[in-house]
Amino acid sequence: MSKEKGSFSSSIGFVLASAGSAVGLGNIWRFPYLAAKGGGGVFLFTYIILAFTFGFALLTTDVVIGRKTGKSPINAYRLISKRWTFVGYLSYLVPALIIIYYVVIGGWIIKYFVTYLTFSGEQAAQDGYFSSFISSPIASVIYMLIFFLMTVLIVYKGVEKGIERSAKFIMPLLVILIVGVALFALFLKSPSGERTGLDGLKHYIIPSFDGMGISDYLGVVFSAMGQLFFSLSVAMGIMITYGSYVKKDVNLSKTLFQIELFDTLVAFLAGFAIIPAVYVFFGLEGMGQGPGLIFISLPKVFQRMGGVGNLFGLVFFAMVLFAALTSCVSILETLVANAMEIFGASRKRVVTLTSIVSAIFAILICLGYSIFYFEIRLPNGSYGQLLDLVDYISNSLLMPIIAISTSILIGWIVGPKWVISDIESHGNKFSRKYLYYVMIKFVVPVMLAILFVQSIGLF
Repeated sequence: MSKEKGSFSSSIGFVLASAGSAVGLGNIWRFPYLAAKGGGGVFLFTYIILAFTFGFALLTTDVVIGRKTGKSPINAYRLISKRWTFVGYLSYLVPALIIIYYVVIGGWIIKYFVTYLTFSGEQAAQDGYFSSFISSPIASVIYMLIFFLMTVLIVYKGVEKGIERSAKFIMPLLVILIVGVALFALFLKSPSGERTGLDGLKHYIIPSFDGMGISDYLGVVFSAMGQLFFSLSVAMGIMITYGSYVKKDVNLSKTLFQIELFDTLVAFLAGFAIIPAVYVFFGLEGMGQGPGLIFISLPKVFQRMGGVGNLFGLVFFAMVLFAALTSCVSILETLVANAMEIFGASRKRVVTLTSIVSAIFAILICLGYSIFYFEIRLPNGSYGQLLDLVDYISNSLLMPIIAISTSILIGWIVGPKWVISDIESHGNKFSRKYLYYVMIKFVVPVMLAILFVQSIGLF
């Protein structure tokens, strides 16, 4: 089984694969939207501080749990303490829920990529294009299965030949695409010339406290904390799984910092690429359009760019596709790794069975916009369909519970030194060990408890 399990061949392979997991739809869509909504630079500054403190503690804990135990989430928590095995099962349940709607969104991205590839960008900008597609019980399922198949093929090949090799190819290409899109957006001008991409960038990065009180800023803090779960792939078993593939002599202090830096940089560049372009054609109101930003607002932006709009749209959705694919690979790998350890089955057999079961539930999510359509009011006050319900359960309920439980287990049961000793093994230095000690023992549990209360609508 150890040979079947596999490992990353190098630290750079681990960094790129982990960054690939972290850099997903949360960075490309959710981060720019939250930044625009949260006062631009106010959100950016808050997010960066939290990423290298709060996020750092969560990321470090997950990776070390994986490397020190050499196990996937369920067995990792069981090995630490049998009483805390339930956290491992929750860590398995989260990616099991996430994958069944993530592949659906991946199918939407494939659809738009094909639309721009066939020079049909004008259609994508029409009102009702997106809603008519997702409400189609056949088309939405077909595109979902195409995206899922791409994910399965990578995971099927294993850690080194599949996940690591694809990350080494996709991640550099993703960075090139996102930088290219960002630079292009910077020089855009509105038809009247009154707004430019540079103006949009200023609104994105310069803090704006206009009309922002203490309660408003606390809302920004909660948004940034919630975003970190998406951005760093913590509290969902992914980093524990990837950590179990890391060799013992790898300098974790250095590689974890590289992951944090890479992820934060890509999130910032995503906003750099999206917000200025939206601002040029839609002004300040367009910068905070929320969930419809990628599939409804941006196609209209591309249309207004004229002749280069279709090319811009093609590159953009290629970028989003790469980001979604690397994240989905890590989600499926977490499910596969757990099942391989528990049942002692081969990777190929587990990948096949897991993919079939997940695909069946993903089809139900697709049909949640047509045959099984309904609306439900969630505890946070929003209304959603089947996809939104599953997303709420996994991200707003289970992930905070997992993170709180883990911080208590490591901070108070086994002690922070359990993690620190692993990072300092083989003579490596852990320059932020005192910060880690304070964060995981005192700050993180309190902040997570507040976030959880807020996420269920009580605060």
